Amino acid sequence: MLCTGAVAFAGWQLARPARAWIGPPPTGLPAEDIAIRAATGAHLAGWFIPGRPGAGAVLLLHGVRGNRLQMLGRARLLVDEGYSVLLLDLQAHGESSGHRITFGRNESADARAGVDWLHARLPRERIGLIGVSLGGAAALLGPSPLPVQALVLESVYGDIDSAMANRLRAYLPVPAATVVAAMFRVLMRPVLGIGREELRPVERIGGVTAPVLVASGTDDDRTPLEEARALFAAAPEPKRFWAVSGARHEDLERVDPAGYRAEVVGFLLAVLRH
Repeated sequence: MLCTGAVAFAGWQLARPARAWIGPPPTGLPAEDIAIRAATGAHLAGWFIPGRPGAGAVLLLHGVRGNRLQMLGRARLLVDEGYSVLLLDLQAHGESSGHRITFGRNESADARAGVDWLHARLPRERIGLIGVSLGGAAALLGPSPLPVQALVLESVYGDIDSAMANRLRAYLPVPAATVVAAMFRVLMRPVLGIGREELRPVERIGGVTAPVLVASGTDDDRTPLEEARALFAAAPEPKRFWAVSGARHEDLERVDPAGYRAEVVGFLLAVLRH
């Protein structure tokens, strides 16, 4: 009973909001504050940076327990190339409303709201999306594929069972991690109100209608390289894979900025300005 309670408490901790005060846009980025309402009712806070007409636009979605500040390096790279950029705090993160983190299920409504906002604001532009970890899962877990012309998925888990087991093994001995992971699977719906079958990006990526780039660190113990390759294998063509040498489950743009510009920004340039 005590172990069950501890697992339930840990699940609640993982799902609790990660709100933070962000403040004004950083100096040097001509960003405007924006607010978007998602289909879940969440009010999403963000920044929009207008770019050069005809250059395309990119939505940036951060990782779990992060916020739009996590994506500033990417935003600066894209602004330098003339893109319009939208940075959002996913619901229950940063300055956005929301009662809990749902590992991509409810956050998929945020991805849709951001894409729809860009289409309304820039109806003539081709749209791309970069999603990191949770942000990438959100881009895949909606009821229908997002209407984007390019999709970049960084360090995105394939299914919640593997994601949870990998994270537990990072902190617990393997036998204990195996037991706790099994209990999480049983308790996920009653504690968090989320079914495991709702959190399987590897089963949803096949419906994507845009060119895809899947990126992962070679030393990532949260989303191991073989799982990233399985996600890539399930994606339709055209697609690319980028393995970042020595990177763990961390910011790939900071680990290899030159490689990021060549691989990710290069992919967007090739697809969005074709």
